[in-house]
Amino acid sequence: MRKSLPYIAGLTIILFALNACAPQKPALQHVLDSGVLHVVTRNAATTYYTGPHGAEGFEYDLVKAFAIHLGVSLKVSTEDNLQDLLNKVQENEVDFAAAGLTVTPEREKILRFSNSYHSITQQLIYHRSNPRPKTMADTTDGMIEVIANSSHVDKLNELKNKYPDLSWDENKGAGSTELLTLVSERLIDFTIADSNEVLLTRRFQPHLRIAFDISKPQKLAWAFSKKGDDTLYKEANRFLRVFKKSGQLAELLKRHYHHASKYNYAGTPTYLGHVRYRLPRYQEMFEQAAEANDLDWQLLAAVAYQESHWNPRAISPTGVKGIMMLTNITAKEMGIEDRTVPAQSIKGGAKYLRKLSTKFSDKLDDKDRLWFTLAAYNVGFGHVQDARIITKKRGGNPDRWVDVKQNLPLLSNRRWYKKTRFGYARGHEPVKYVENIRSYYDILHWHLAKETPQKKVAYLSPAL
Repeated sequence: MRKSLPYIAGLTIILFALNACAPQKPALQHVLDSGVLHVVTRNAATTYYTGPHGAEGFEYDLVKAFAIHLGVSLKVSTEDNLQDLLNKVQENEVDFAAAGLTVTPEREKILRFSNSYHSITQQLIYHRSNPRPKTMADTTDGMIEVIANSSHVDKLNELKNKYPDLSWDENKGAGSTELLTLVSERLIDFTIADSNEVLLTRRFQPHLRIAFDISKPQKLAWAFSKKGDDTLYKEANRFLRVFKKSGQLAELLKRHYHHASKYNYAGTPTYLGHVRYRLPRYQEMFEQAAEANDLDWQLLAAVAYQESHWNPRAISPTGVKGIMMLTNITAKEMGIEDRTVPAQSIKGGAKYLRKLSTKFSDKLDDKDRLWFTLAAYNVGFGHVQDARIITKKRGGNPDRWVDVKQNLPLLSNRRWYKKTRFGYARGHEPVKYVENIRSYYDILHWHLAKETPQKKVAYLSPAL
């Protein structure tokens, strides 16, 4: 019997209504059933970025541990605009935000925050060539620029009650790293930044100074939507409590921040002391590994010093180990069984340097190829290639280190990294890395030549 159109239409409406009334899966069950935890974050040094060995960042490592706890895979999305990020959370387009968000009364009106896993203070940042501001009143003759829709804006609005002449500009397109760079380059007078971001950035921006904290310690937490149930939110809180109690949270914070708080390039006296008392233990190993891979052993030693200060027990913030700071993956690729054994680590590091070198075109000048290789050892081959592409777009020569090193720092600038294949990188770091190795090499060569005259290696002579 053929059904009439009104009958079919009515049945469709009933089925649609029943489906609409059907209970939605609890948020936690949805994640478990789908096998995917989807979070949104910011592309930044304190949150998430692609490093030389893959995804890195404190927030990434923390949320990855949560995904492992749930037994699901992790999907990470990034959002440059802070308001767009918050909107995605509110509308349940993602499971939650793991983006180093400060818990504020205004945000708590629209979002549900997890237990705190870290705390920061907001700091007023200025250029060292300027007088240090003592209070916010001392900023009224200059320009303060901050991230739009940030907790920094909320704090400035609060301070305006005490300092009526206080004013600032809100930047919708820049992140904290970019604003700190603007201060370093004296394009703006002041910015407000979270203390953890300042800690990491000042290593690459020596002209930055902290005037004072403008806030008391503030909590950082994951942000969940208030729409829907709270099962995933409660599970996250359970995880964070256990993670903290077990000491794993403190260990993770130390991995990402402790090294920066102690960060300081070795002075010449310290380095020469290590040349005299540490290097002799490993010199023959450097010589043998370098000869096997057609490298200058003094260069190899300089790389090792930059990596570990010739300490075979060294462990980096990202978990790489040994004199040459090899990852497990790289060690295995290089045929190394134990990366903490000095001879094996040095052998693996030399082989890896040679492998990276062969990835660059033979048409490159030997000197430029060397600098590119060293930068790739630090930040990854992909990021160096991205910087070369940017260099070409900006009218520079992508085959010359002197041009490319001017553009590597742009990999931490949203305007540029969003157009690259490998995304955000701490672009200042490989520049300083290469310069440090050059200094270590020159000092080592000078010291050894002073005792035993040797032939100078020509390709290391050009200035950086």
